[in-house]
Amino acid sequence: MKKNPSLVGGSCIIASVCVGAGMLGLPSAGAGAWTTWSIIAIAITMIVMTISGWMLLEAFKHYDLKVSFNTVTKDMLGDKVNVFNNITVYFVGGILLYAYITSSGLILQDVIGVSSNIASVLFVLVFSAFVWHSTRAVDRISVVLIAFMILSFVFGVSGLAINVDMGVLFDTISEEASYAPYAMAMLPVALTSFGYHHSVSSMRAYYGDEHKAKYAILGGTAIALGLYFLWLFSIFGNLPRSNFGPVIEQGGNVDALLTALGSVIESEKVANAINTFSMAAILSSFIGVGLGVFDFLADLFKFEDTRQGRAKTWLVTFVPPLILSLMFPFGFVIAIGYAGAAATVWACIIPALLARKSRTLETGYEGFMAPGGSNMVILVIAFGVLTATFHVMSMFNMLPAFIG
Repeated sequence: MKKNPSLVGGSCIIASVCVGAGMLGLPSAGAGAWTTWSIIAIAITMIVMTISGWMLLEAFKHYDLKVSFNTVTKDMLGDKVNVFNNITVYFVGGILLYAYITSSGLILQDVIGVSSNIASVLFVLVFSAFVWHSTRAVDRISVVLIAFMILSFVFGVSGLAINVDMGVLFDTISEEASYAPYAMAMLPVALTSFGYHHSVSSMRAYYGDEHKAKYAILGGTAIALGLYFLWLFSIFGNLPRSNFGPVIEQGGNVDALLTALGSVIESEKVANAINTFSMAAILSSFIGVGLGVFDFLADLFKFEDTRQGRAKTWLVTFVPPLILSLMFPFGFVIAIGYAGAAATVWACIIPALLARKSRTLETGYEGFMAPGGSNMVILVIAFGVLTATFHVMSMFNMLPAFIG
């Protein structure tokens, strides 16, 4: 008898897809908005992104379990929309893989004593094998990594949490009066931090049931939200807002954040635990994003689910970002700047349009449906358009920017 996959495993896959990008990007993106407005922005984003994932599930219910974004979007919204959507899905997925491969290479070169290029190649060969093998293998390693992250998080963040200064956490020590305007520039980063949508079809195929996939998605986004809250409380409660200047200057990268934290926390154990946590976050996201892109490309190129077919899918999923990482190690810093706007297309706008189209079909109101009716469809599209607009405005320096 076939064993049913657990909801914990699926939730961990979704959480691990979200957490890597979010943990590394949210503290510097939220430094202007600071604690209260950052929490509000992340909570609203989590609700919208969970519902938009459910909207994808609603559209997928009309198709067999092996389909993904490509087939459904092409069928429901036409070739032109599908081509645009495919470009944005692959762009964001590819850029994230590129970023994770480069970051892990830089962290591992010190650990295993080889050049960052060799470390990147070894990282891809070892950890992409889980994706090539099966979704169940990704489930297993995701549960281990989330547990590992929670343990290192507990040791690292509890060390920070014990020292949280309420004056620092709520910025009563500075004369700043306005935080809300900075939340606009934070929204695109918050949206990318819940960008698990290329894994929705993987979840549906894994469970063979939209309702179970729905709870795995909700569990995953809830775990991510809880970890983000704890992380921001711990960072913002220790590192004064005025100390974020050097971190923002270096593009918010995790090394700069750890260096800044090192100046306000004494314990080396805490610093090491947070470093370990960062590596686990990158690794879990690499595997989670890799699985989503893998299933998406298998559907796009119609590769079979055989060892040979999966090998072809592995090549088109992992080799291009690895080559980019070896040739242009820091190109992703520029490219990731565009990822937020591209992610709004496939994480908000397309899912809402697919749900609307699904409801015009003869069997549209049968089986699984996302909540909120047509008003929710409009709200999700509006959130996506607004976030993309803020992202473009931010790129052209048209929004208030916090520089520390």
